[in-house]
Amino acid sequence: MIRTILTVAALALAAAPPVLAEPLAKDVFGAQRAANRAAPQAIGGYSRGCASGNVQLPETGPTWQAMRLSRNRNWGQPELVDFLIGLSGQATRYGWHGLYIGDMSQPMGGPMLTGHASHQIGLDADIWMLPPSSLRLSPAQREKLSSQSVVAKGGVAPSPLWSASHHAIIRAAASDPRVARVFVDPVAKVLMCQAERGNRGYLRKIRPIGGHDYHFHVRLACTRGSRGCQDQDPPPPGDGCEEAAQWVRNRIDPPPAPPPDPNYRHPRSFRLSELPRACRILVAR
Repeated sequence: MIRTILTVAALALAAAPPVLAEPLAKDVFGAQRAANRAAPQAIGGYSRGCASGNVQLPETGPTWQAMRLSRNRNWGQPELVDFLIGLSGQATRYGWHGLYIGDMSQPMGGPMLTGHASHQIGLDADIWMLPPSSLRLSPAQREKLSSQSVVAKGGVAPSPLWSASHHAIIRAAASDPRVARVFVDPVAKVLMCQAERGNRGYLRKIRPIGGHDYHFHVRLACTRGSRGCQDQDPPPPGDGCEEAAQWVRNRIDPPPAPPPDPNYRHPRSFRLSELPRACRILVAR
């Protein structure tokens, strides 16, 4: 009897689909060292997708440097690269030498081996809050140098690093019609809300979020021709300033923590089959 049960169990296991053997999407896309040469396409959503036709932001330019080169994350859709080069030039109008550009996307996008949940479709980029002291850093220096926080310890007041130049550069980013959102620490948004005396329309795009005091995160909308790209819903109406202020108040007097979402999974846990079919085709070539 025992032998029969074991035999049946073994046959059942052999017939079952090899779910655990299927690769994680992060391992497949993290192993890609270069982009394909197809037409640019952002595929899927910002946190579940990939990218065809990404191009590499040059490591160094007249007004920018790509940081942490060992990560190989200075890739994006051509529209993103064009945006970053343009914004770095605008930064010189506000007293900076240019911009330090942090993580963008992997060569073919997709979930990353470490870090980000998003940055998967070549339309996201992190820009350091640190004004560049030099645009001639060596690769080794770019690995060691760190950005600086614009928020003081405690998370409810600005640090001495925050300046009107930060405001102007972030405003320029959010004012670009290609940009869907700019993510910053709520303290930074509150400061911008308080200081703005002109057109406040761009403030709607600036969204408060934790973990964005050393850099701000720019997200472009789906580009023309990317039929499989999934835009986020537009930000809520209004300038969002009260929402940012509430974030800060919650840091002073935290409300009860919401129950965890039992269905949430970090994108690093996605199997390749859980990404859009076009992504699976992309890495199968």
